Amino acid sequence: MSLNTALAISLGVLGAVATWLFLGPLGGMLAIWAAFIAWGCYYHSGGKETGLQSTILGTAAGAVIAGITLKVAGMGVGLPETMWTAICVGLGVAAMVLLANVPMFASIPAQVYGFASTVAYAMLKGGSVTEASMANPVVVIILSMILGAVFGYVSEKVAGMLMGAGDHRAAAKV
Repeated sequence: MSLNTALAISLGVLGAVATWLFLGPLGGMLAIWAAFIAWGCYYHSGGKETGLQSTILGTAAGAVIAGITLKVAGMGVGLPETMWTAICVGLGVAAMVLLANVPMFASIPAQVYGFASTVAYAMLKGGSVTEASMANPVVVIILSMILGAVFGYVSEKVAGMLMGAGDHRAAAKV
C-alpha cells in the first residue's frame, strides 16, 4: 500500500474517532481544532517520539506563555488597551523565541501554535488563565494539544502498519 493511501485511511479513521471523542464523550470540554493543529505539528516536527515530544513541550510552552501574556495584558498600565496588549504580545513572542534556546523547547512553530490557540480559545470562550479548572484556556489547549499529538503518533504507527513491512519511518513525511 502506498504511503498516501495508508495515511488517508489512518488519518481519516482516526480523525473521525478524535472528532467523535472530543464532541461526544468529552462533551466539548476540549478544542478539537487545537487537537488537529497539534496533530499537524506532530508531522511537521518529524513524527516519531521526537516529534511527539517536540509537539507536546512546544505547544504547552506556547500555551503557558500565552496565559501569562493574557494575564499581564489584562492588568493594564495606563496606556491605551490596544497599545498595552500589543506590547504584551511582543514580549510573549520574544519569550518564546528566547525559550527556543533550550533544546527541548527548540520548536518555535510548536510554541506559536500553542500560543495562538490559547489566545484564540480565550477570545472565543473567555475563562481565567489562573484558575485550575477546565474553564482555563491554558488547561484546555494543553490537554487538547497533547491528545492531538498522541493521535498524530498513533496515526503514524497505523499508517506504518498498513504500509506493510516497508520502512515505517516514511509515514512521518507528510
